[in-house]
Formats: sequence, C-alpha cells, structure tokens
Amino acid sequence: MNGFKWIVATLLLCCQAAAAGNTLLIRNALVHTMTDAGTLPATDILIRDGRIAELGNHLRAPADSTELDAAGRPVTPALFAGITALGLNEIDMVWPSVDSAVTQVGSPPMRPEFNVVSAYNPHSSPIPITRIEGFGYSLLGAMAGGSIIGGQGRTVVLDGGYRSFVGEPVLFIALGESASTLAGGSRAAQWMVLEQAIAESESTPRHGDHTLLTREGRAALHAFQRSGTVVFSAHRASDILQVIAFAERHGLRAVIEGGAEAWMVADALAEAQVPVLLDPLQNLPDSFDMLGARLDNAARLHAAGVTVSFSGAGTHHARKQRQLAGVAAANGLGPEAALAALTRNPAEIFGFPGGRLERGAPADLVLWSGDPLELVESAEQVILGGRLQPMRSRQTELRDRYLPTATSLPRAYTH
Repeated sequence: MNGFKWIVATLLLCCQAAAAGNTLLIRNALVHTMTDAGTLPATDILIRDGRIAELGNHLRAPADSTELDAAGRPVTPALFAGITALGLNEIDMVWPSVDSAVTQVGSPPMRPEFNVVSAYNPHSSPIPITRIEGFGYSLLGAMAGGSIIGGQGRTVVLDGGYRSFVGEPVLFIALGESASTLAGGSRAAQWMVLEQAIAESESTPRHGDHTLLTREGRAALHAFQRSGTVVFSAHRASDILQVIAFAERHGLRAVIEGGAEAWMVADALAEAQVPVLLDPLQNLPDSFDMLGARLDNAARLHAAGVTVSFSGAGTHHARKQRQLAGVAAANGLGPEAALAALTRNPAEIFGFPGGRLERGAPADLVLWSGDPLELVESAEQVILGGRLQPMRSRQTELRDRYLPTATSLPRAYTH
C-alpha cells in the first residue's frame, strides 16, 4: 500500500472509530503485554473509552465497535521517547523557538521553580514525526541554562492535547564536566552549591543574605525532598556514587541520566534502587567523564538488578530510540528487556499510567509491521487514549507532495 492510500485508509478508520463511540477491537495480534502474562499470540484486544477492556481469544465484537485486523503482527505499549524538548524546541538554532532552558532571570541564580510545562506546544512539528514512529510518551526536560539546576519538567502523552501531562513533576540537575562552567569551574563546587541550596530550602534566609534561591525556589526544592523524582545528569562513576549519597542524605528519589560509566557502580545503584536512563550507543571516550563507556552497559546494569531505560536520541531524532534499544539488545540486554526499557520501565520510573497491556490499562499501544526492534520494520498504527492517531506528519506530507509515484528514477529514489 503506497503512502497516499495508507493515509486515506487510516483517516477512514479514524472516522469510523469516532462514529462508533470510541470502541475498537484489534483481532489476532501478537501482544507484548510487558506483564507477567508475557507475549500472547493470536490475541484480541478490546478497547473501550480509552482503556483496555479485555484481552483474549475470539472476543465477541460489540455492536458499536470498529475492528482492526492485526494479522498476527506485534502489538506493544506505546514507546517512551526519552527526555526531550518535544513541544518546547521547534528549531534549536533559532533561539526564539527554544523554551526548554532558563539562562538568567535576575538574581538569585538558581531557579528550581522554573517549569517548562507552561511552554508546551502540542502542535509542534517534531511531535507527529515522533508519534507515527510508535512513540506515545516523552519526559519534557528542563535543560541546564544559567545554573546546574535546570528546573522542572513532566511526562506528556504525545496525543496532540494541551493538557496531556501524566505523572508528577520531575526536577533536573546537571553534573560533571559539561556542567562545571555553571558552578565555578569545579566539580567539587557543584556539590558545594547544591548543599547550600538544600540548606536554604530548609530555612528562612535573613535580610541581607546572599542567596542561591528565591522564596518560590526554596519551596520548590523542599517539595522534592518530601516526595519527588530528581534526574541527575552524570556519566562518571565517582559522580554517580556522589549522587547516590546526596540523594540518601536529603531524601531525594534519584534517577541517573547518561550513566556512561554506570556499569562500574552497578551494585551500588541496584542497592540504592536508582534507575538509569542511558544511551547504548555511547561506547567511546567522548570526554574524561566517559572513559569507561562500553556497549554492554545496559546489559551489565540489568544483570545487576538496576532498572534501565533509554534516553539520548534527542528531540529531533527521538524516533531513533528504537535503534538504541536494538543496539542494547544486540549487546547482551536481550529483546524482551530492551522492549521493557522502552515501555514498562520508564512508566514505573516516572509514575505514569502506561507501559503495560492489561485489563484496565490506558489504551496507548502500537501495531507494528514486524519486530519493533528491527529497523526494517515500522509502526503501522498508533493508538493513544483508545483513539487511532493519523499516521501522517510534516515529513510524510512533503513526501507525498513532492515524491513522484511514476518516474524513471531508480528504486532508491522512490522507496
């Protein structure tokens, strides 16, 4: 089926589903439940009112349902796109279109109260580009700008809604070599200012004190000590150990992002129950913080009992997260664990309702042409909130507009 016919068929199916009262029955799927039930062959999925109503064989189709024949192809939960600036950054090189970081807003310098959620634009063009590749969730990240405390973000469902946020706010802190210039040029100074910030959040500064935080910033940082997740960007093993100690000392729920050398301290991470979001393509010493980078990082962490997920493809290439997972699977992690790192694990880490296909779960799932970890396969239909998503983006529209269907050019130019 060529691109135009597939778009027309998808639109017709979307219209039928809307007319049918949002009840959808997927027939004969290879269902990767990401639960203890495992992978279920030749299974039907009944979706009603945005949730999975039933899983089973030869389910009876309700009178108001739309049917979709999977023909034995895989169905997985919608994938996690990692930490991105989807909906926050349109073009990175055009600064008026970038809303993911605060550089300087007066004094004091640290702004943990900065929250990128208010800038989210669900109509940003990178979102459908990512969504049609099978990705239903992303964690909006507050990037380090004027200080090592970037601010707050939150997980969002990529369904085009203005209020599609799930889970609780997440605080972002940058550490290591790349963040040294934001803390006096010293790795030790990063911990000095963080300890000072924590101390400020637990007290009321006196008049005339030179502070790192505003009143709102103190309240925001203190809230994460009571309950909240903090993502620490760190690669070096010694920095990761410092994060573990710092988090335990101040009651923070820590997550490591980056973690090129995390395998070196896998046992400490597992004991402290600190998850890691890593880039499995990092296998070269790109910096002094990454001298120990290796391709089997994810496999070693998983074997030690660390919860692993992936991040690193970036905002405009978030759809390549599948490639990251495939690399990890090929280097010892295994296909099922790699798929869990794209689905169930991030849902558990960041507390959003997704990542599993079971009765009562959100109907956020993807029908694939084949194995989702193989690059030659693709997402054939994305379903978010029980609704069939249009399988088109700016890229597909440009393709259909300008790529000729009848041409003397070689196949490589038309497929």
